[in-house]
Amino acid sequence: MSETNTAPVVLDVWCELQCTDCRTALDDLRALRARYGDRLDVRLRHFPLEKHKHSYAAAQAAEEAAEQGQDWPYAEAVLARAEELAERGEKVLAEAARGLGLDAEELDTALVDGRHMLIVDADQAEGKAIGVTGTPTYVIGGELLDGSKNQDGLRARIEEIADRLLAERSGS
Repeated sequence: MSETNTAPVVLDVWCELQCTDCRTALDDLRALRARYGDRLDVRLRHFPLEKHKHSYAAAQAAEEAAEQGQDWPYAEAVLARAEELAERGEKVLAEAARGLGLDAEELDTALVDGRHMLIVDADQAEGKAIGVTGTPTYVIGGELLDGSKNQDGLRARIEEIADRLLAERSGS
């Protein structure tokens, strides 16, 4: 009897929360979650871009939201307000937190004390090291899929890789 690996397949999503292309990618991510459930671990990885003034703070805020149990819901809430974040700044981050019932004061404190800077910096450094240049970029099964210029066909490619990896793990 062969032993099967039941660990989920990991999909790293290099994202920037002021990026409207990342917002567009949410439809694909929702579809992937619906299709694979807990067999696919969709991990939010941070890649703030210098051209977006509030993206670094947004990444830190997302890490605080993750500590409060709301990583993807928070990321989606901020992405939904990307233009507003560009115009109004960090107030939008606290408003998005309150809208999800998170501790917005703790989120503000986290931005002031910088407790999540190392995580954001590490994500960004790893992204640069593996060739991420824009967002969204996906990494699954060691393959880097750049969606920063065009997302056409990426979900199908991710599904193809995930299906292959899951089949290999189940021994079929």
